Amino acid sequence: MINSLSGRLLILTTIFVMIAEIMIFVPSIARFREDYMLNRLERAQIASLALLADDMLDDALEAELLRNAEVFNVVLRRDEVRQLVLASPMPQVISGTVDLRENDALTLIGDAIRRMARSENEVIRVIGAPVRDAGLLIEVTMETEPMRRAMIDYGLRILVLSAVISVVTAVLLFVAMRFLLVVPIKRLVRHMQRYAAAPEDARRKIVPSAGITEVREAEEALKSLQTELTGALRQKERLAQLGGAVSKISHDLRNILTSAQLFTDRIEMSEDPVVARMAPKLVGSITRAVHLCESTLAFGKAEEPTPTLTVFPLADIVEEVMEGERLAVGTSEVALINEVPAGLKLRADPEQMHRVLGNLLRNARQALVAAGEGGTITVTARESERNWQITMRDTGPGIPGKAQEVLFAPFQGSLRKGGSGLGLAISAELIKGHGGTIRLVSTGAAGTEFEITLPKGDGML
Repeated sequence: MINSLSGRLLILTTIFVMIAEIMIFVPSIARFREDYMLNRLERAQIASLALLADDMLDDALEAELLRNAEVFNVVLRRDEVRQLVLASPMPQVISGTVDLRENDALTLIGDAIRRMARSENEVIRVIGAPVRDAGLLIEVTMETEPMRRAMIDYGLRILVLSAVISVVTAVLLFVAMRFLLVVPIKRLVRHMQRYAAAPEDARRKIVPSAGITEVREAEEALKSLQTELTGALRQKERLAQLGGAVSKISHDLRNILTSAQLFTDRIEMSEDPVVARMAPKLVGSITRAVHLCESTLAFGKAEEPTPTLTVFPLADIVEEVMEGERLAVGTSEVALINEVPAGLKLRADPEQMHRVLGNLLRNARQALVAAGEGGTITVTARESERNWQITMRDTGPGIPGKAQEVLFAPFQGSLRKGGSGLGLAISAELIKGHGGTIRLVSTGAAGTEFEITLPKGDGML
């Protein structure tokens, strides 16, 4: 109960209301003290007027008038003459004077607190202005103990009333906040727990219904999060299924390609110059396909193998990739230009770089072919003290705006019908494994440009 939001709210509300009541209590006590003394002055004035009306009052009646006024003597100043109107013996000397005509609020509050704290019975002089201008001033002497008891009694009543008000206010606020805030929060928590039990079930997503703006915003944010999470889980499930399917296909395909390698050994022995020239490339392609199968198309397993870093001429890999694409280009008007400096050597995994450049070049070629206007694809590279930069630029139609937002997302970045949308996602992951980055530099009607940046690192040979 205490650790709950509603319990702490109840306690804090009670405390705050009590603090507010205390802030009201002190001025109230000061005001009560002032009214008490003014009341005694009024009683004394009435008694003095009775005596002034009849000078023949006996001592017993004077004493009774003083007892009713609860004072020891009364001094009335009229016409600049100070006159002792009523008098009786005082039990002790006067210890202080209170002038109600001049005291401000802070002085009255300070005097009230001091009077409450002092338990000694004293006799004080009280000076005030007569009511209805019946003279210049009126002065009485009185005991402090009866006034202090009256102040304590009044204070206790105020404290009890304050406590009752605090409890009632706290309970009302507790009920209101529980209905307006705690119940909706608990409902939100129940929805989260229910969804967590089966996040793939779209029926368990929350339906925002709160009337309070802040709680409804929280519900809408939760619904958005649940929608994104459900989609991510479904995609993850598809990737897991893809990984299992790819593993099975890769196993059988590897066996088929291994058999094909045996036939290429015989083809290399052919005396036909065209076959002899093409055979090594065929062997290299089949070998690369076997390696790819052995890694089970690593993206399907949601991870890529650690790159094996070696130093190699980048221009050779680029030319090999372009030769493979030239065969696919056929008679189309797509020109592939290799402008990589012949002496530029790269420290990376050659097989993975072949895959990255192949994916980029294939995407660019397919975009140019789909546009039906032909064009040029150019690969350049340069190096600095810290990194290598490889640029691939084409003169194609550019990438649509929506596709740019999910360009490197698996299954979403495909620009052609039937595409899997994995090429750029695989490339980005392979480059990331090298500690580098791949980014879209520019795209538009003038063409598209990608840039790959690879750090040299401390191991550069």
